[in-house]
Amino acid sequence: MNTFSMKNWDEHIVSGQEGEPRVAYAHATMEYTGVIEGESICDYLLYYAGEGYDGGDTTSPSFERFDATVAGRRGTFVVRHETGFDPAGIRSTFEVVAGSATGELTGLTGSGSGSVKGTMGEPTMSYTFDHALS
Repeated sequence: MNTFSMKNWDEHIVSGQEGEPRVAYAHATMEYTGVIEGESICDYLLYYAGEGYDGGDTTSPSFERFDATVAGRRGTFVVRHETGFDPAGIRSTFEVVAGSATGELTGLTGSGSGSVKGTMGEPTMSYTFDHALS
């Protein structure tokens, strides 16, 4: 099973007020197990629609840098996320940034589509990662 857990989450409002449409920044550290084994640091740019918004979820871009092994090969790599969240849960699509992989992971490509599932506040969430190593 592929899971990750949040080790820390540090969020700050950039503009707007609580309860109103606003933008925030979050810096997070995660621990991964499964096909990816290791830690990552992720920086999110978050949009909150505000109270009374009934148009569905929101999406937020982020970049996440991994220092990990993939299929037993060690290195670093970066993925770009589009993360959606609402009171019912969290979803993310992501793709390895071309040319970002180092070490034994040089040439790594991969993505996940609708593959991060969980509920806000859950200690661990599942993920899938379809990848290729050259």
